[in-house]
Amino acid sequence: QDLIHVDWLLLHQANIRIMEVVAQRFGIPMDKVLRNLDKYGNTSAASIPLALAEAIQSGKVKKGDIIATAGFGAGLSWGATVMRWG
Repeated sequence: QDLIHVDWLLLHQANIRIMEVVAQRFGIPMDKVLRNLDKYGNTSAASIPLALAEAIQSGKVKKGDIIATAGFGAGLSWGATVMRWG
């Protein structure tokens, strides 16, 4: 099912292939995936906040936008949220 109500997908910036597969499975075009992996590589726990800050500063993310996020760490740690910005 497409997540048409989600404005942005923001994933842990570990691997572009993971981001592509997740976006494809949820029917989200890659131009709606916030990413900076190509600029910084995997910045671990900082990847989601860094990409979000850049998207806000560039004007991509605007007040009222719905952002779905998901991150993972070593072992079995993970977290996800959906938020309305602003």
